[in-house]
Amino acid sequence: MLIINIAGLALIALIIWWFWLYKPTEATVSDSDIVIKVENGVYQPSRLKIAAEKPVTLYFERLDPSPCAEMVQFPDLEISETLRLNEKVGIDIPALAAGKYAFHCQMQMYKGELHVE
Repeated sequence: MLIINIAGLALIALIIWWFWLYKPTEATVSDSDIVIKVENGVYQPSRLKIAAEKPVTLYFERLDPSPCAEMVQFPDLEISETLRLNEKVGIDIPALAAGKYAFHCQMQMYKGELHVE
């Protein structure tokens, strides 16, 4: 009985951490290349800062064989790209106005965000 209670408390703690305390990694994209790894249900990093009015190329490396990880979409930019397993795929992002732009898989389980400043 004690083991079940401890397992239940651990599960509750994990849920609280995942939904309320988890802070996704954030990276700043400059002139150097950035590789976004697609694995274990997340993009790493999932929040990217890029300069406004400057085009950039983002590289996605899909390490997860899940069908959901197969595609990345930028709905506001009308960009959709298939990601091949264990390969880096470059996606050209045009010069953007300041704001936030979401990107995700086709089922919206993998999620990320571009912060254009």
